[in-house]
Amino acid sequence: AVADRAATLGTAIAGRAVSLGNAIADRAATLVGIGGETDSAAGAPDGGPRLIPWPLSAKTPAALAAQAARLRAHLAALPGAPGAPAPTAVDIALSLATTRTAFPHRAVLLAPDRAGLDRALDALADAEPGAPAPAGTDVVRGTADDTRQAAFVFPGQGSQWAGMAVELLDSAPVFAERIRQCEEALAPHVDWSLTEVLRAAPGAPGFDRVDVVQPVLFAVMVSLAELWRSHGVHPAAVAGHSQGEIAAAAVVGALSLEDAAKVVALRSRALTVLSGRGGMLSVSLPLDRLTPLMAPWGERLSVAAVNSPSSIVVSGDGDALTELRDALHADGIRARLIAVDYASHSAHVEAVRERVLEALADITPRACEV
Repeated sequence: AVADRAATLGTAIAGRAVSLGNAIADRAATLVGIGGETDSAAGAPDGGPRLIPWPLSAKTPAALAAQAARLRAHLAALPGAPGAPAPTAVDIALSLATTRTAFPHRAVLLAPDRAGLDRALDALADAEPGAPAPAGTDVVRGTADDTRQAAFVFPGQGSQWAGMAVELLDSAPVFAERIRQCEEALAPHVDWSLTEVLRAAPGAPGFDRVDVVQPVLFAVMVSLAELWRSHGVHPAAVAGHSQGEIAAAAVVGALSLEDAAKVVALRSRALTVLSGRGGMLSVSLPLDRLTPLMAPWGERLSVAAVNSPSSIVVSGDGDALTELRDALHADGIRARLIAVDYASHSAHVEAVRERVLEALADITPRACEV
């Protein structure tokens, strides 16, 4: 069944056909083919519609538009054989994805139903070669470049959500097997089950515990990377932030899976002693503008992360963060307290430094080719 072959890939990558892949990810949280006898996709876990992708490719921009026109004409001439239903939007998606040669100039049409896909097909077929798709149409275009390579980026805490990875556990054997391996590697260091946490089983701890959420995110990131590799996407470089650095090291072999699991489990357990002592604040300002505004609180506040040129995370004492937030709000600056009760990436973590170093004394880094 088509549903059995579908996989939701929830990670960010860059690489061959990167601009196209990232644009698709930006336009749709879930790209999936759903089997059945309707011409629309079922709802996504977050309540929004799932999108059906129709991929097309050609050797030139003009040929891509012509390919869209040919597909439109072909579909118009397909009423369905006597006694048999016409192909659904998902049937067409599967055929386009698995039976066609992939050429450099590519487009993906995205819509939750056949009507929307037909409109997107019209937009691509009727557009001038190389011109942007008309506003309001779900057409993403790009050019594959075999000289470009992939980079995997692994985030820190905060990317979790209830129900994450559950669908992949049931639909992607490669992902499920890597999760099983991660659970086995984590088992000596935790008193809970990775799969039970992911499935929100009765009695399983929740993501409100730092010593749970960080190992779980680590396992999901490592398993997503394995899934990408099974589809032929291999990283030429990796980057990570916070616990994402541990996942990155495991993915490229700088740490064995067992060592990486030990690092993330024992590090996150050590952080529990900091709970209730601090927090973190997300601020929408450039670093050079924010730094002087933090000065009144001195060493009680630290810059924890520079997420973008205009998005900074501040970490430190809880009352100092609240005062800074209120001062920023008074000046019309967006600032939001993050749902954590400890001050990661600040002077607070010095309190657990020796404990972490002692716990991880036998970790053995390895050489890697990435």
